[in-house]
Amino acid sequence: MRLRNVKGSEEAIEKSEHVVHNHEEQKGKWSELFGNENPIYIEIGMGKGKFITTLAQKNSNINYIGIEKYSSVLVRAIDKAKELELSNLKFVKMDAEDILETFNKYEIDKIYLNFSDPWPKDRHARRRLTSREYLKKYDVILKPESCIEFKTDNRLLFDFSVEEIPAAGWELKACTYDLHHDEVLNVDNVMTEYEEKFSKAGNPIHKLIAVRER
Repeated sequence: MRLRNVKGSEEAIEKSEHVVHNHEEQKGKWSELFGNENPIYIEIGMGKGKFITTLAQKNSNINYIGIEKYSSVLVRAIDKAKELELSNLKFVKMDAEDILETFNKYEIDKIYLNFSDPWPKDRHARRRLTSREYLKKYDVILKPESCIEFKTDNRLLFDFSVEEIPAAGWELKACTYDLHHDEVLNVDNVMTEYEEKFSKAGNPIHKLIAVRER
């Protein structure tokens, strides 16, 4: 889907105090940037930021970093963070491929992947954020016993992820094909913009939680 360009988005991103522009220089120093030793959760591909801004507002004892490569949606998340005056939330404009240049070993406590690009063609499978190529990267930056939480409405991508996780040496801790009717995993569920849209259209939402086998 082609994203509409938002006039002035690049300028707004450049000026925002919520955006970390020298993110490679922060590698290993994210706690220093936040000024505390609270856990750090990241969302890769956060879109307009409804999910991560809601979490940051609810959990002041956790630091959040939203990663997004598209200026047109990142600027919307900046507006939300500014309005809510969230000091525990930062944004990084970058491609997910660069996470090993941005975060140090065992620096992150949790990773959220919400409604990621499915990359439907087989030759693009390694680009999927739940592919074994990306799982290897997550294994580096995640602390031991930390987890990945993944949500999507795309059944083919979800089935791929369910198979890819154990093949990459990870353990599937929880899995549902209908999140909103799951009495356990739907507790305290925070919906994204896409989740609201797809669920209203009658699409079941799939979710899994994975941890590294150690």
